[in-house]
Amino acid sequence: MSELKDLYQSADWKKEKHVPVIDSPEKVKKGEFFKVNVSVGKEIAHPNTTAHHIRWLDIYFLPDGEKFPYQIGRFEFTSHGESAQGADTSTVFTHPEVSATFKTEKSGTILASSYCNIHGLWQDSKKLESA
Repeated sequence: MSELKDLYQSADWKKEKHVPVIDSPEKVKKGEFFKVNVSVGKEIAHPNTTAHHIRWLDIYFLPDGEKFPYQIGRFEFTSHGESAQGADTSTVFTHPEVSATFKTEKSGTILASSYCNIHGLWQDSKKLESA
């Protein structure tokens, strides 16, 4: 039997279009808000069609020394060209890129996960130093 953790895939985002890419400072000041951007398809564009798209992105922060991460945000992308006239007939398409702002007193790891309706779950992480 598979476990959810075994289903997450990761790779180099410069070669794989499904990996969430985390753009954030490497160092932040304790207690000061900062911005984190997460996108899918930074180097290689991901399709955004009715049949093949990124459905959601999650951002978490795991402070050093703590057991569980904090969910910073969940972002759903729900317009992929579908309409009452059929697949890919709409002019409305979302793009899997989001920004979130938070603050922390501790260093830790930013975690991001994404879901492609065809290729499943993907993840990435980035270390953050708070001083």
